[in-house]
Amino acid sequence: MLILRQTGVARAPLFAFAAMGVLWGAYAALVPDTKAMLGVGDAAFGSLMLATPIAAVIVMLAAPQIARAVGRHVLPLSVLAMALSFMLPGWFAVPALFALAMVLVGATNGLLDVTMNARVAAIEAEHGLHLMNLNHAAYSFGYAGAAIATGWARSQGFGPAEVLGAAALLIAVLSFLSIERGGAVNGFANAARIVGGLGSVPVWGGVIVLIAFMSENAAEGWSALHIERTLGGTPAEGSMGPAVLALTMGIGRLAGQVVVARTDEARLMRWGTVIGAAGMALAGLAPTPAWAYAGLVIAGLGGSVIAPTAYAAIGRMSAPDRRALVIARATALGYLGYFFGPPALGLISELFGLRVAFVAMAGMVLAVLRLYPLLITAGRAGAAKSAD
Repeated sequence: MLILRQTGVARAPLFAFAAMGVLWGAYAALVPDTKAMLGVGDAAFGSLMLATPIAAVIVMLAAPQIARAVGRHVLPLSVLAMALSFMLPGWFAVPALFALAMVLVGATNGLLDVTMNARVAAIEAEHGLHLMNLNHAAYSFGYAGAAIATGWARSQGFGPAEVLGAAALLIAVLSFLSIERGGAVNGFANAARIVGGLGSVPVWGGVIVLIAFMSENAAEGWSALHIERTLGGTPAEGSMGPAVLALTMGIGRLAGQVVVARTDEARLMRWGTVIGAAGMALAGLAPTPAWAYAGLVIAGLGGSVIAPTAYAAIGRMSAPDRRALVIARATALGYLGYFFGPPALGLISELFGLRVAFVAMAGMVLAVLRLYPLLITAGRAGAAKSAD
């Protein structure tokens, strides 16, 4: 079967995606407890996360040079480093120390994200396979599983330190699963010799990824609080919010893996955007936790394909010797959304409430309908210029 072949050739980055999902899934389900531990409001808690994107983006821009220096084992070492960094935040009830811990989380996350996406793009080019949706599905399933397990752990009285420590230790022990023979990431070795600009592909692609990550991470990071505080749900019901979203995003990405082989990417992106925005709005306007779950299911099924489809287009439209650099630039831009999403949603929530914040995210997602054609146009223009 094709899916078995795809899983086999992408085994190492598949584990890396799943590992990242486990760590962030545990963290998101702990947001109510972490916020209570720190004793801060919505806006202040969101502000504490601002150091994370700054560290992530700085490391992402330097990722090609770091990867060349580390060598072919950069992927498993990045997994291990991120796991170790997640052992820290749960122990710090002082906001300043928590922010410093999240700086380390952001830095290690940035390196791993660029490395694993670049590796998948290289494998896609080498084997002629669509793999982005499959790998991003691994992230979603890891996230969902960790969020569900964390909900149970919270109900048993375990706090952020114990839960994050256990998740981090598990990933650290299993990090060897991301080792592969000859696992060099194409493009990194030539990064120091690239001259000239990279064109507008990483710009338009990065903005699409930014919107996808911003809406996804904001919903994952605040859905538990929305369900518990706005809708009166229990801690277990709150933890199910990010779990439901992540699980359906995994299902949506697996479905996208199948659909993209039978239809064009533009149609997949268009329908995914519309469905994802509708689900996000429903989650925000939901009168009960059950309706919020329904909205998150719809948002997950639709919005799940936006970032992987954008990454696939970016990788496909980039020259082999520039592919990793282009992905690094697009990812750095995209991660501004991944980490600025929760602070932005927190600020909107502080001013207008979480309902308005979720609806605002839905409106932002619809911008992808205009941005994706600009990405394709930029790619074609770059290809024509190279041909000349």
